[in-house]
Amino acid sequence: MTDIKKQQELASELSTKLWDMANVLRGNMEAYEFKNYILGFIFYRFLSEKTEDFMIEELKNDGISYQEAWNREDFKEDVIADLLETLGYVVEPQYLFSHVIGMIEKGDFTIEYMEKIIGSIEESTLGQESQEDFIGLFEDMDLKSSKLGREPKQRGQLIAKILKTIDSIDFRLHETDVDVLGTAYTILIGNFASTAGKKGGEFYTPTNMSRLVARLATIGLTNVRSAFDCACGSGSLLLMVGDYVNVRKYYGQELTSSTYNLARMNMMLHGIRFQNFEIINVNTLENDERFGDLKFDVQVANPPYSAKWSADPKFLEDERYSDYGKLAPKSKADFGFLQHMIYHMEKGDSRIAILLPHGILFRGGAEETIRKYIVKKLNYLDAVIGLPANCFHGTTIPVCCLVIKKERNGNSDNICFIDASQYYHSGKNMNYIDEQDIDRIVDAYINRKPINKFCHIATLDEIVENEYNLNISRYVDSFEEEEIINIAEVKANLLKHIEESKALDAELDDYFNQLGL
Repeated sequence: MTDIKKQQELASELSTKLWDMANVLRGNMEAYEFKNYILGFIFYRFLSEKTEDFMIEELKNDGISYQEAWNREDFKEDVIADLLETLGYVVEPQYLFSHVIGMIEKGDFTIEYMEKIIGSIEESTLGQESQEDFIGLFEDMDLKSSKLGREPKQRGQLIAKILKTIDSIDFRLHETDVDVLGTAYTILIGNFASTAGKKGGEFYTPTNMSRLVARLATIGLTNVRSAFDCACGSGSLLLMVGDYVNVRKYYGQELTSSTYNLARMNMMLHGIRFQNFEIINVNTLENDERFGDLKFDVQVANPPYSAKWSADPKFLEDERYSDYGKLAPKSKADFGFLQHMIYHMEKGDSRIAILLPHGILFRGGAEETIRKYIVKKLNYLDAVIGLPANCFHGTTIPVCCLVIKKERNGNSDNICFIDASQYYHSGKNMNYIDEQDIDRIVDAYINRKPINKFCHIATLDEIVENEYNLNISRYVDSFEEEEIINIAEVKANLLKHIEESKALDAELDDYFNQLGL
């Protein structure tokens, strides 16, 4: 069995157990609300067990336990320094997950103790390099919520039940050759997204769509200095880039604070060290101060479709938008995200793969001006790929993927158009694409050869003739001719059936007469 297959099977098994647990324990709470608790406590156990594993290795030559080292003044300071340098945080011995389970079994656990644990972990990072990766990380786990119980004792009993159930599941943290927990966590996020309706689309891109986008953005690359997602959600799409290339550092921006917290947890659960990622909570379109000067090798995104933004005229002076002479409309910020990403492209072989609604391909006004600038002035648009409808959480509309490249080598006089809208499989509530569908799209993009009803390589002259309208149907003829109907044959068959019907009627009349009816 390959490592990838083993990882997927073990992760699927683990995520199923975790999902079943979540459904049993959530009671009357909506799955979407309960996710913050389940995912948060899984993350707490992860941090705790990473701490224990690190300290066992660190202290093995000293022959003492983590608790003993903590109690000794000649060890404690060094222990804290080592934990902060390597892991970025400290879970004190009395706050370890294993210790809490012991407290639960003795009946000593309280909700207030859990609050102390969370506060202690965050406080341990204050003033440290890892501070921004941990501050407010658990704020969505509202342990005072009446939905967990009216009284502290009731809330404590439910949390204890959750922790005990999590403890009963093997996280396979010691499967060194595969990332089981990280993959299971991603699957679990997807499960919560599928129950959240429209909200699910705000924090999760279906796995195979993420695979497609990541592959399109990394073709021919092996190592990249940076990968960026300007609307990163839970971080799953951004992390997928690392499945295809070695990424030195991940960067992400996310507007929603609860999703921002989820993205930071997701990074760490996938083994990304705190020094190797920077996720910030910010309105990407309105505020670029933090990442303003940064340029990225690979960018991927699935931003909110046709989102609203201020479109304040002051942004015509913003370097990200000023060259275009127009801003994305107030009610449709789609091009705003793309302009932001283009501005942040590194010199050389920098790429973008972004999912957007089809309207950006043909709408007029300001969007037409921006589209024309990207195609004619920059000449960065390398491919337009139409995808099936109903493949994303919260929307049934078909979406397209744009591939943007600074260095287009021998393709600077053409654009690859692919219509993959009919290549999908029907699921329970959504359609989905599989590995074969992904391979078909990626192969067509790489080979850039015409394929009947699927792929067309349009010259820039064709684009000009179509007045920079990029609607895929103008370039890929997917029309299926209807079979020519032979009217004479149809008429002959009809007359034949009429005669047969008359004969049957006569036969029935004969039977009825014999029966005296």
